[in-house]
Amino acid sequence: MNTSTAAVPASEVADDKRRRPLVRLLLETPEVGVVAACVVVFVALALDKSSFAGAVNLQGMGFDLAQYGLIAIGESLVILTGGIDLSVGALLGTSVILMSWFNVRAGLPPVVAILLTLLIAGVVGLIHGLAVTRLKMAPFVVTLVTYTVAQGVTLAITSGTSITGIGGTFSDLGQMYVAQVPLPLILFVVVAVIAWFFLERTYAGRQVYAVGGNPEAARLAGIRGDRRIVSMYVTSSLLSAFAGILVLGRMGVGSASGVGVGWELSAIAAAVIGGVSLVGGQGRILGIVAGTILLELINNGLTTLQVNPNYTNIVLGCVLGLAITADRLRARSIARRG
Repeated sequence: MNTSTAAVPASEVADDKRRRPLVRLLLETPEVGVVAACVVVFVALALDKSSFAGAVNLQGMGFDLAQYGLIAIGESLVILTGGIDLSVGALLGTSVILMSWFNVRAGLPPVVAILLTLLIAGVVGLIHGLAVTRLKMAPFVVTLVTYTVAQGVTLAITSGTSITGIGGTFSDLGQMYVAQVPLPLILFVVVAVIAWFFLERTYAGRQVYAVGGNPEAARLAGIRGDRRIVSMYVTSSLLSAFAGILVLGRMGVGSASGVGVGWELSAIAAAVIGGVSLVGGQGRILGIVAGTILLELINNGLTTLQVNPNYTNIVLGCVLGLAITADRLRARSIARRG
């Protein structure tokens, strides 16, 4: 018996091969979902409240986005190595107090106060990295210690009172506009572009992914994983202090009342929502930025809609829970196919 099979046109086969990878790419790329969510939330809030899309509100969101976005990028760099940094919020608050104290109480120029604070933050990050890599301490424990100590240092320096009379340089950095765009937002974009270039276009950036994805394979490939891990912890601490400069400039006083408290959770949430895997090795700057924007839209939107502030953390917590669940399901799906 003779059987014959109709030949499938080569063009249809090629089209099918192109379509399937595209669909799979969209399903496996978390940035697509979070970017779409940002657009939907923004449009919905703008239609419901005209003031939400007003210039004043958008500028205010720009200031907030820069503050949260900087520590979210730093947090994400650490998570990419397979670690975690619980100290970013507390270190930001301590940086605000240190810069104020150096400037007002010690009488140092603002630039010197900033440099000294950045140096201290860099040393803290170095200690984190060395404790994790050399002493093999759990990142959670190491940074939790810093979280506690930083809050204690803040209260010890200020005795619970604010430091006033800071130099005008801080307000220039924290409140200035460039063509109606907040300067902090521009600085955040610059940092995000630098981080993107480092991760996506440099050999060292690819090593960060390798170390977080499979430390043993990275070691066998000759990658100095310890060096990459230490550098990410240092960068995270420096970005926390840098964000502290913007916060101090915006407030105008060195406040010891709750500045930075809980911000580490927002940073982790932005990272996870943006597609950064909590086990390390996965995530991109585009998603991190989009995750930060989505959190800011939700937070500002709830305020604009005059929702009881007590419910804000509930909503943000639910969003974080959904993001973590999606991260685990995506990881299981990829592992099952791999």
